[in-house]
Amino acid sequence: MFIYSFRAASLKFFGIIAITLVALIAIIAFVPVYVQGGTATDTPVNANDGAVSYSYDKVKDVSGVVGFLSQFGWTVNGATAECVKVTIPEDFDKVFAAYNEIQKSQGLDLAKFKKKELTRYTLEVTNYPNYEGKVYANVLVYRNKVVGGDICSADVSGFVHGFEK
Repeated sequence: MFIYSFRAASLKFFGIIAITLVALIAIIAFVPVYVQGGTATDTPVNANDGAVSYSYDKVKDVSGVVGFLSQFGWTVNGATAECVKVTIPEDFDKVFAAYNEIQKSQGLDLAKFKKKELTRYTLEVTNYPNYEGKVYANVLVYRNKVVGGDICSADVSGFVHGFEK
């Protein structure tokens, strides 16, 4: 016959370990997973019909940006492409906060990329309807994924909006 004896302190210790493990398993099971790079990858952007989805992945160069923009119906001049490195500021001023609202309206959020260096591709849009001036597409890319961008006019009193027409 074997006799085991435990002190009250060791029982409390193993009890705390067991409760901690159960809590950890519950947290892992019930907390949603967030992917860095935004929630827009392959998700419907147009909430009205839910049928439209776009791929925000595999954008490595200008040709990838051209293909990305073509999903939205934009034709761009790849020869006019400008590629620069930009850093998202840690604190958003009024202008940048308004720009991030445009991003949020299309399922993206630049707040996740504060203090990160992104690549901005700027290309001239050649098929913007009912507008005679120059129109540009700006696409922000981080680790081969589109994380933000806009379609804008070159005029001072022009317009800025998301990728959808």
